[in-house]
Amino acid sequence: MSVQPNNPLHGLTLKTILTELYDHYGWDGLAQHVNVNCFKYEPSIKSSLHFLRRTPWAREEVEQLYVQTFFEK
Repeated sequence: MSVQPNNPLHGLTLKTILTELYDHYGWDGLAQHVNVNCFKYEPSIKSSLHFLRRTPWAREEVEQLYVQTFFEK
């Protein structure tokens, strides 16, 4: 197992990232920060995970939002 001390996302699953962002912002807040339909229309953790796993650019935006929200203060 490699150690990645400079990677704040190391060891976090996409589900954990999404759940913590949802708890912090709610669906409306997430939709304002990341403009994707899976956060706007009938959102759920399951459907959002499905979309983000198949859409690399959207996943990167969600991961960047997580770092900005919880690590850059």
